[in-house]
Amino acid sequence: MADETALADFPSLFSLKGKVAVVTGGSRGLGLNAASAFLQAGCAKVFISSRKAKACEEAVAQLNKLPNLQPGARAISAPADSATVQGIESLVAQVSQHTEHVDILFANAGATWGEKFETHPESAFSKVMDLNVKSVFVTVQKLAPLLQKRATLDDPSRVIITASTAGLGVGTLGRQATFGYSASKAAVLHLGRNLAVELAPRHILVNSICPGFFPTKMANGLLELTGGLEKHAKSNPARRLGRPEDIAGVVVYLASRAGAHVNAATIEIDGGALWSTGQLLEAKDPGPKL
Repeated sequence: MADETALADFPSLFSLKGKVAVVTGGSRGLGLNAASAFLQAGCAKVFISSRKAKACEEAVAQLNKLPNLQPGARAISAPADSATVQGIESLVAQVSQHTEHVDILFANAGATWGEKFETHPESAFSKVMDLNVKSVFVTVQKLAPLLQKRATLDDPSRVIITASTAGLGVGTLGRQATFGYSASKAAVLHLGRNLAVELAPRHILVNSICPGFFPTKMANGLLELTGGLEKHAKSNPARRLGRPEDIAGVVVYLASRAGAHVNAATIEIDGGALWSTGQLLEAKDPGPKL
C-alpha cells in the first residue's frame, strides 16, 4: 500500500533555485515585487524589462542588493517597449545574450486610461487593448522557443499573466471610467486560457493573476480620487489593501514545483473585494488621467 504521507522533496516545493525569469513591466510596482520574490526564492537570473532604461537599471540595482540571494544570482536590465513587436524582439535578443533558456515569464506590462464615456478617446482605448492583450500574446509567442528549451513533463516552464479583478467584474465607471482597461483584462484572461491549452503539450503552463487594489503608482491616483486608501481598506472584507508579499506568495507558488499541475487558472488577489461589491469603483470627481 502506498504511503500517502510521502511527499517528494517537500522542503524544495516552493524553491526556484537555478531558474531564469523574465519580468515585463518589472521596474516598479507589482512587477518589481514579483522580481524580488523570484530572486529570493532562488532564481539564478531575473531579467527586468520596461520602456525606460534608467528605471530598469535602478530596479536591478535594488534587487542585486538583496541580502539572501543564491551565490551568483543577479537581476539583469533588459529595457524594451513591450507595446511594439520590435520592442519585444529586442527583449528576446537581450535575454538571449545571457541565457539559452527561460523558465518563467511574468507578463506584467500594462497600461490604463481613465475618461468619462462621452469623451473616452478611441486612441486611448486602442493603446490599452494593444499593450494589455496583443503584446502579451506576442511576448509569449516570441519567448516560446526559450521557454520550451528546458521544459519537461515534470518540470514545465511557466507563464504568469497579470490581469485584474476589473476583468472579472465591472471596472471603474463615471468620470474616470476605464472601459478599455476592464475589457482588456477580461480579454487577456481568456487569451491565457487558450494559451494554456495550446502550450501545455509543449510543457509550458499558463496562468493568470487578478490583483485588486494595491498601493502602486498605477492605482494610487484612482484610489485617492475615490476616497483614499483608508476608505478602500475599510471597505475590503479583509480590511486592508494588497501588500507586496501577497503578490510574491502567489507568483512563487505558480512558478515553483508547488504549481506544476496548475494550468489555465485564474487567481484573485483582492481580499474578496470583488465579490463583496460587484462594482469596483465609481469616480465622483474629475482628475488627471492615469
